[in-house]
Amino acid sequence: MSHPPRREAPPVVLWLHPAAPPKPATGAPCNGCGLCCLAEPCPLGVLVSRKRTGACKALRYSETEQRYWCGMVADPGGVTGWRHPWALRAVSALARRWIAAGSGCDAHLEARPLERSEDE
Repeated sequence: MSHPPRREAPPVVLWLHPAAPPKPATGAPCNGCGLCCLAEPCPLGVLVSRKRTGACKALRYSETEQRYWCGMVADPGGVTGWRHPWALRAVSALARRWIAAGSGCDAHLEARPLERSEDE
C-alpha cells in the first residue's frame, strides 16, 4: 500500500526585533536571537504561556542589550507577578536549568528575511 507524498509544512512568519542578533549555528552559544521562543514555547514556557504553540509569553527584548531574554530567567517577577525575593531567585535558577541555559542553540530552525514583492 502506498502512502500519499509527504507535504512540507508551509513557512511560518515570525517577527523579530530588527536589532536582534542573527540565529547562531546549532550547538553554538545562545546569543539571544529569540527565534526559538518566538516559534514555540519550551516546556517552562508552556506553563507560563498556558499554550503549546506560538510565541512564549515570557520572552522579553532588551533594548539596552539588543537581544531577547527568557523573562523567567531575567525577570520572573515581571512574568509571574510574584514579589518574594527568595522565590524569584529560586524560579530564575530553576528556569536556567529547565531551558538548558548555556548548553548551546538547539533550535533547528532556518531564519530568512521576508521576501518583499516589487510593489512594496
